[in-house]
Amino acid sequence: MLLWLNGPFGGGKTQTAHEIRRRLPGSVLCDPEHVGFGLHRMTPPALRRDFQDLPAWRQGVFEVLDLALGEHEGAVIVPMTVVEPVYFREIVGRLRERGHEVAHFALLAERETVLRRLRERGFGHAVRFVAGRDAPLRRESFAVSRLDLCLERLRDAEFAEQVWTDHLTVPQVADRVAASARLTLVPNTDGALRGRLRRAWTGARHIRFD
Repeated sequence: MLLWLNGPFGGGKTQTAHEIRRRLPGSVLCDPEHVGFGLHRMTPPALRRDFQDLPAWRQGVFEVLDLALGEHEGAVIVPMTVVEPVYFREIVGRLRERGHEVAHFALLAERETVLRRLRERGFGHAVRFVAGRDAPLRRESFAVSRLDLCLERLRDAEFAEQVWTDHLTVPQVADRVAASARLTLVPNTDGALRGRLRRAWTGARHIRFD
């Protein structure tokens, strides 16, 4: 099974994906952003744009996920924002046509909630301070610029199932997604402090300045 976690940037996809990966034996996490970052590094800076607009990204993601789903016995977890219907069909639609089971979830929250979560990426701000960067992290600026479009598009029926996360913790979102996808997670045994530390570490690992 492919478990695709969609949603606005800063909506909790990565945290939820890692929570499910931690509690779902045999599962693996495949992040399509790595394909995009590789394509960006190959592209002259003046020519770089949203890597999702590159046919090479969409084809590459499809081929890697098709391979993973065909050869890996456990669930494949994908945290990735895709709001262009044509791009969504090129990847998710083609995977379904290939006979793969795809459970798609859009993790949504009210605009104010997402903005607060972006502001609370405290480690990113600490790193920027130490590094002497005065400008906002590029990824956070991009997230804000795309927020309204993401929230509007992901409400459409094509992007079901929608899960509203405003009043849910990360483990609760993981539980709800897994239950809907008919997957059984091991119990969450983290205390409050350990859970916060785990999520802080996950967030720190995904900070990027490029």
